[in-house]
Amino acid sequence: MTKADTLFKENIQTILDKGVFSQQARPKYQNGQTANSKYITGSFATYNLTKGDFPITTLRPIPIKSAIKEMLWIYQDQSNSLDLLENKYKVHYWNAWEVPNYPANNGDKRSIGERYGAIVKKHDIIGKLLKQLEKNPWNRRNVISLWDYEAFEESDGLLPCAFQVMFDVRQIDDTIYLDATLTQRSNDMLVAHHINAMQYVALQLMIAKHFGWTPGNFYYFVNNLHIYDNQFEQAKELLKRTPSAQNPKLILDVPDGTNFYDITADDFKLINYDPVKPQLTFDLAI
Repeated sequence: MTKADTLFKENIQTILDKGVFSQQARPKYQNGQTANSKYITGSFATYNLTKGDFPITTLRPIPIKSAIKEMLWIYQDQSNSLDLLENKYKVHYWNAWEVPNYPANNGDKRSIGERYGAIVKKHDIIGKLLKQLEKNPWNRRNVISLWDYEAFEESDGLLPCAFQVMFDVRQIDDTIYLDATLTQRSNDMLVAHHINAMQYVALQLMIAKHFGWTPGNFYYFVNNLHIYDNQFEQAKELLKRTPSAQNPKLILDVPDGTNFYDITADDFKLINYDPVKPQLTFDLAI
């Protein structure tokens, strides 16, 4: 059993046994019913990428390529356009969060509001991050923050869940390691936990490749880790499953020094991934 599978089962069991129920929940299911959840606070995990740790469960299939494409949409295209996300990447699951009558930051008609990629572009976050890492890799100010109160007042839209990433550099002998810390305010444990974690490991790999560094530790903090009240049967099914014996690993197959903006989803390869099937279905909370 991988570290990710062990932690996944432990968190599911803890939420079911010791979690508390939400009150005045914002999300709704597709039938209009309030989407309450059972949750714990303060979940933290460390993955040592150099030792083969990787935050993806084998207890159910995770859509790797779609998740990486979503991350590229946010940090390379720096866009909030649903049209771009669909036409360029063939990713459709953000449609449920479309903000009516709010054009995208590239002029397209459909958007998710002033969120995610729009915030990255507004503040030139990636440009500034790469510039200061190049100037002084050991600075302690390498922060991506998508939490922008002014933008939230400008438009409707889902507030960022994975909203902050911090990067730190370490040198041991001749090897320079890039560490990353993802902070998430809220996480749908069964649906999105390993998707979000894997996305930001991919982002960490991209920045490391840009500079020719080695990906080091990935730290993952979730403030509110929850299971929705219509997912308890799926949670119990996941607890029963025996994980794959293989240890998955995400590889970015490009030369060191490849420009951040030149990396594509096809450059990523997930090896030794043999998830348990069949896939589970979930009624998303919107």
